[in-house]
Amino acid sequence: MASNRSQSLIKFAESLRLYNPNNNSFDGSSNNINTHNIQNQSQKIKEIGTDQVGNNDNNNNNNNSTRSISNRAAVLVCLFEDQQGQLRVILTKRASTLSLHSGEVALPGGKVEENDADDIETALREAEEEIGLDRSLVDVVTVLESLPARNRITVIPVVGILWDRNAFNPVINTAEVEAIFDAPLEMFLKDENRREKEIKYMGDEYLIHFFDHETENGKYMIWALTAGILIKTASIVYQRPPDFQVRMPRFWNRSRH
Repeated sequence: MASNRSQSLIKFAESLRLYNPNNNSFDGSSNNINTHNIQNQSQKIKEIGTDQVGNNDNNNNNNNSTRSISNRAAVLVCLFEDQQGQLRVILTKRASTLSLHSGEVALPGGKVEENDADDIETALREAEEEIGLDRSLVDVVTVLESLPARNRITVIPVVGILWDRNAFNPVINTAEVEAIFDAPLEMFLKDENRREKEIKYMGDEYLIHFFDHETENGKYMIWALTAGILIKTASIVYQRPPDFQVRMPRFWNRSRH
């Protein structure tokens, strides 16, 4: 029941439900988080209260009839609140036996399959297959802009809330995943344990961000597209830009539906 949910997590969900993807935050400039859009969200949250949070109805247009499943993938940005009230995101380390991006940190997800109704179903199905996350536990609150990756795969980030972390008992598919862990979402706005590398590609100059994160079970590096998605998500949730220069790739603006 919504009454048993923390007010802070409800407000985080509101911030995401009210996100307007038409105001593109990745504009390729030196400071490319749309602070005007963030301020507008904050005002809307004050106006509507918390009544609109707590169901599985997604406010975004995710029309399967207009999308191509060829070279398309969806990932799940699954957020939950820990015992200290800190918002965290579930991440995986890909199996070392995989042919692509082996051993790298990723969000649960994968390529669209023909029977998937939409991008949301793709993300939830892949999370269930990879880490045993029952899709009924996840409340999808928004779908972010599609991001064209350099390997010509278009990636769609689907953001969901795991209201009850204790209900999730991970079951790892070892053929795809080596480890599962979580990290505080706010770390992707802080200029701590972070480094960057300037990349020149197709006439564009942008930054790749690397975040180092250590848990009791290991050390992980979160970078590239995964880091970019989490910087974007954190900016929407916390309604502020990062403490560092972003400079995301301009080709991320050329989203393919």
